[in-house]
Amino acid sequence: MATDRTSGPAPLAMLVDALKRLPGVGVKSAQRMAYHLLQHDPHGARQLGQALTDAVQRLRHCARCNTFTESEICETCQSPRRDPALLCIVETPADQNMIEASHSYQGLYFVLMGRLSPLEGIGPREISFDRLLERAADGIVKEVILATNFTTEGETTAHYLAELLRARGLTVTRLARGVPAGSELEYVDAGTIAWALMDRRAS
Repeated sequence: MATDRTSGPAPLAMLVDALKRLPGVGVKSAQRMAYHLLQHDPHGARQLGQALTDAVQRLRHCARCNTFTESEICETCQSPRRDPALLCIVETPADQNMIEASHSYQGLYFVLMGRLSPLEGIGPREISFDRLLERAADGIVKEVILATNFTTEGETTAHYLAELLRARGLTVTRLARGVPAGSELEYVDAGTIAWALMDRRAS
């Protein structure tokens, strides 16, 4: 009977178990990665381990937008070239990077680090809704752009946030449907994101 346990030395089993934590990586994929690193790229394995250790120790969440940063306030939030009246809400730093790559947005961000998913036990508390509402109601923000993904969870999150933000007197818009339904921003090309930002609609 097959099991998920890795036979062999304990350090190997621990490495495979750690790699399984990556999204979309099962036991067999984790084993292949582990064997490759140990057999063919031990220098890369040490580099990966050191990079992960450094990232965990040195990175924190920006006090304003919640993305990863080495300082208390990230460079984007500190930039005098950004429009503080615009606040774009995204699910992940990867989504933020894609919007930045479109070169069509000059406002600020708030990164949820997730999305509502009741089936997985992820509610408003788990994704910093309180911090977001406090940030959006600072008296400077005039428009909040909901740029959550066009998945079921992303749409649910956008709808929930729109109600809360409108109740605070804020203008709330949503990315236009140039972004395909069911897609995630991380995998959408920059040109499509640029058009979706320009054609955003009231939410």
